[in-house]
Amino acid sequence: MAAKIEKTTIIGDVLDIAPETAPLFMAIGMHCLGCPSSRGETVEEACMVHGVDADAFLAHIRTRRISTGLNT
Repeated sequence: MAAKIEKTTIIGDVLDIAPETAPLFMAIGMHCLGCPSSRGETVEEACMVHGVDADAFLAHIRTRRISTGLNT
């Protein structure tokens, strides 16, 4: 069973379990995915900083994971 990605999931954990989501973070302006601070933020915190609706972003992540044959 795949790990569930939620608002409280740490970006580093998202990238570890779903590396295919990296372009989605890049698209919202999170260009420093390897930086310690960015990998320590939650999905919700990253969305807030970048002016993105967290629920919509999570839906986009789920769509990407489903289209690549994975589940969240």
